[in-house]
Amino acid sequence: MKSSTPRTSALLVAALVSACGLVWHVNADEASNPIKESMKAFHKAPKGVDPVCKKAGDGKASAEELSKLVASYKTLISAKPPRGDEASWKAKTTALLAAAEGLKIGAPDAAAKYKEAVNCKACHSVHKPETK
Repeated sequence: MKSSTPRTSALLVAALVSACGLVWHVNADEASNPIKESMKAFHKAPKGVDPVCKKAGDGKASAEELSKLVASYKTLISAKPPRGDEASWKAKTTALLAAAEGLKIGAPDAAAKYKEAVNCKACHSVHKPETK
């Protein structure tokens, strides 16, 4: 059996480094996307489990969940929407934040305002990127 040449070893190392860099870059992009992070953390849940946004609207979210929800929505306001008008994005995310802050402080009409602001279809129809 032949031993590998220095050139072959160098090519293998370069390929491995490139592959690791690509995987890191893809993961870094996903981790640095506040929209995806917020949707995953607060608007999705495993089957049979209510997401935090539903618990919040139903008055069942904990104080800690509401604090994290508010913090997450604050990051959404400054995020660039993947599609659609930035003014529309800012209006929708600002309303969502205000409603979540109302839930956090226990405002009397907060649940109704939150349920109106958390309208997934209204936001997704104009801002969610189209899938291929």
